[in-house]
Amino acid sequence: MDSAALFSKTPPVKLFFTASLPGAIGMLASALYQTVDGVFVGQFLGSTAFSALNLAMPFVIINFSLADLIGVGSSVPISLSLGKGDRQSANNIFTCACIMIFIAGIAIGSVLFAAAPLLMSLMGAEGEFAQLAVQYLRVYALCAPVTTIIFAADNYLRICGFIRGSMFLNVFMSALSAGLEFLFLGVLKFGIWGAALATCTGMFVCTALAAVPFVRGKAMLHFTRPHFSLRMTKQIVACGSPNFLNNIAGRITSIIMNAILVRISGETAVSVYGVLMFADGFIQPLLYGMCDSLQPAVGFNWGAGKYSRVRAIECCCFTASCIVSVASAVVLFLIPEQITRLFLSDVSPEVIDMSVGALKLFSLTYFTRWFSFATQSYMLAIEKSLPASLISVSTALIFPVILIAALWPLGLTGIWLNFAGTSILAGLMSLAILLRVRGELHSPDVV
Repeated sequence: MDSAALFSKTPPVKLFFTASLPGAIGMLASALYQTVDGVFVGQFLGSTAFSALNLAMPFVIINFSLADLIGVGSSVPISLSLGKGDRQSANNIFTCACIMIFIAGIAIGSVLFAAAPLLMSLMGAEGEFAQLAVQYLRVYALCAPVTTIIFAADNYLRICGFIRGSMFLNVFMSALSAGLEFLFLGVLKFGIWGAALATCTGMFVCTALAAVPFVRGKAMLHFTRPHFSLRMTKQIVACGSPNFLNNIAGRITSIIMNAILVRISGETAVSVYGVLMFADGFIQPLLYGMCDSLQPAVGFNWGAGKYSRVRAIECCCFTASCIVSVASAVVLFLIPEQITRLFLSDVSPEVIDMSVGALKLFSLTYFTRWFSFATQSYMLAIEKSLPASLISVSTALIFPVILIAALWPLGLTGIWLNFAGTSILAGLMSLAILLRVRGELHSPDVV
């Protein structure tokens, strides 16, 4: 598909269904695999392994954080450059970004591999609990140089118009990873490291497949002789900072939460928190898939000065995000026990009751979460990295930490309410940001 024609001429509603739905399906496939990952580990390896997975997961996401910064950060200026008709600049940014992601994978992977035992010890984990978490994290760290680029590749494919190809690649990666994980855990009886190896293998295979159109010259973007510059690097970092800060800040919050929960109720509370995070890991990719898939179109039209078209596209984004988010809240509230038993089948009724209560409180989050999510994506797509970063860091770290202190007298109930409170505060901040920049957002089109 000709991405320039798609982004500039397709009616906004049709563009939404053409670009956003495949992105949401691709992210849904990824979310389903993450859920299956938790189910397989919990069912085949037991509750201790499930708790270890959740203890290590914040560091696994940190492992991908620099690659995500560069991938998302380069996608915005690439789209803007293409909208201005500057393909040479777009190709240079693309090439430099790929090199930077590979180097970042080596650096952060090495650090996490070496530091894994210390990190788990600092979290308060001991014995088998700590050993399993270290095993899981170290596999991701070893594979980082050849797996972390997969998320950036997904962005680059969509920029080049390979929207369905990106969707099918995500679906295939999830299916391959799930199949390998069943083989490794259910048939070959590998330990928790087998779950991480299955995911990394799926990522590596799909990274190789994603590279084919770029290597063969079949894509709008192609590799060129790289020319690094301080200006380009600053631009990539500025545009990628909201996602990067969200990843880092969110993982810091998860680490704080896990450390508190380990000390309050041990593995049990960590397991319940893990159920919440897996539920969030299913819903958030749907929102991300819809909003992120529209960013190339928004950036292209913003660069071309077609501001009314940008507003029409974003109207579709906000509406769809609201529908998905509220529907998710209703589902979480209505079937919390069934969701819990997907992951925790061999635990006492008291643990089930704790998880059911936590999920009901957690479901309140999604009545308002969509608004800040869509606003952050909007600001990022038009290269307003400061307000996007403000929403990101506040949602992922500042508001949760403030609410940990404010809700501390409520004990575990305060922890579970933290998410809904954070969502409300983030929504109010997002509304204030939109009102502040409304003049620029309603600029007339450049003829």
